[in-house]
Amino acid sequence: MKLKDLGFQYVNSDESIQEGHLFGRVILPHKHMYRVQTEHGVYVTELTGTFRFEATENRDYPTVGDWVEVNPWPNEKKGSIVRVLPRWSQFSRKVAGAETEEQIVAANINTVLLVMSLNQDFNISRLERYLLLAWESGATPVIVLSKADLCDDIETKIQDVERMALGVRIIVTSLQNNQGIDAILELTKDQQTLALLGSSGAGKSSLINACLGKDVQVTQDIRQEDARGRHTTTHRELLMLPTGGMLIDTPGMRELQLWQAGEGLEKSFADINVFEENCQFRDCTHTSEPGCAVLKAINDGLLEEERLRHYEKYQKELAFLERKQDKRLQQKQTAENKKRAKFLRNHKK
Repeated sequence: MKLKDLGFQYVNSDESIQEGHLFGRVILPHKHMYRVQTEHGVYVTELTGTFRFEATENRDYPTVGDWVEVNPWPNEKKGSIVRVLPRWSQFSRKVAGAETEEQIVAANINTVLLVMSLNQDFNISRLERYLLLAWESGATPVIVLSKADLCDDIETKIQDVERMALGVRIIVTSLQNNQGIDAILELTKDQQTLALLGSSGAGKSSLINACLGKDVQVTQDIRQEDARGRHTTTHRELLMLPTGGMLIDTPGMRELQLWQAGEGLEKSFADINVFEENCQFRDCTHTSEPGCAVLKAINDGLLEEERLRHYEKYQKELAFLERKQDKRLQQKQTAENKKRAKFLRNHKK
């Protein structure tokens, strides 16, 4: 296997490497260990002491899809990760719970497949939130509407998605009818990497099995009472396709809190941004100002009022998150200063 087969051509070509070290890609992160695919096979790796000392938050650690520099150990398929190469795309969310910290779900991805099932669990608001973070990731979002054979009003749901996800490609799939799989595989040409994201029961593992042509990922039936799924995938893993290209499978995420999504908000609500440019006042709040082009568009039937409400909700959520991030940054800087001061004191001894 060559590095090109793993998508290395998308990495900055100026990256240098220490003699005797290897470039590789993280295919399966564990708590303290990482499986890394290299030109010379898979290495089980750990982080160097220096790496662990300098890492101060979640985003500093390797994640699935990352390119890393590995120092191989003699005569065995093990080694140490020296550094993580700069990421050129990443899908991030705020970690679950009250803590204000970023969790990078997958890195160095060309396309984010947002998987939503066409059964009772179909939720346009949840899909809208996924799309915000997908645009922010730097990858291209594609919406996959799965389980089409379970839906009686496919066209209506497609129209709902099209109104929300302006200009985003939509692929409808049905494993019963072998529908849509070729369209997904087409996205993996030129050794591109796709990440599948969606809630439990959306059918991500089944789609991956169909793309691989064999049952690799375990699947489970959904609950009959609400069509929601059980957690089948419990870890994130990069899988090589026999036709070339890679797929990243991820556990279902019911809690999807925003992280940084300024650009994602702008792209997801591009229609509102177009109207905003024609408002009489640059700081228009779209509530009662004279000459508000957004309110005029709503009155003229060119924009749904509910869409504006969603836009405002995300703005408030991001503003609140930014205030929490600023406070956490101050606390982090204080902790780092204490850590380094302690290190210097012990070093002098």
